Amino acid sequence: MFCAVIVAAGSSRRAGFDKLAALLDGVPVLRRSVDAFVEAGAAAVVVVCPSSRWEETGLSRASFPVPVWRVDGGAERQDSVAAGLAVLPEGTQLVAVHDGARPLVTPEDIRQCVAAAEASGAAACAHPVVDTLKRADAEGRSLAEPVSRENLWGMETPQIFSLDLLLKAYRCVAEQGRVVTDEVSAMEAIGVATQLVRVGTNLKITLPGDLELAELIWRHRP
Repeated sequence: MFCAVIVAAGSSRRAGFDKLAALLDGVPVLRRSVDAFVEAGAAAVVVVCPSSRWEETGLSRASFPVPVWRVDGGAERQDSVAAGLAVLPEGTQLVAVHDGARPLVTPEDIRQCVAAAEASGAAACAHPVVDTLKRADAEGRSLAEPVSRENLWGMETPQIFSLDLLLKAYRCVAEQGRVVTDEVSAMEAIGVATQLVRVGTNLKITLPGDLELAELIWRHRP
């Protein structure tokens, strides 16, 4: 069975407001993310967030047909993920780690990534980089240095792994004293490559304008 850990412990400093409690077509962003995993067939969902955010977004175990509960986060993202992994139910084979601020992920996207993880043990939603890339100096001036976008991908979530593999990867990261920003980077620490899965629009809400764009996308979906 697969379960999900939804990371929602951040302070939303860049957004200037609690983006996870903000409404997306009348429903909190965090609730949209949880709903997608429940609909995709997750056997349980662990939400890593402060109790105040849990209450503000109206989440409760009674709101869902599968177990959904909350744990506190840690100082770094990887600490928050570890807190979620520690309380997964017995029998979990695959775990999906997802940023709560990506509410546009669809159940179909999740199931596609789950299928890839079942086949390979490690899969993550991602998108090929299409923008022209430039390197800049400390003052923000472009350097005359070509940056190829060939085979470059922008990482998204969910990132889905065999639970045993992910626990092994995080033990390795901890032993090395490293800080990683996503689970794919943790898997690289143990030499495991991750299958990248291209899905639909999977915007991460970071700035106020992102919420407006997410609202437009949501309302114009079939």
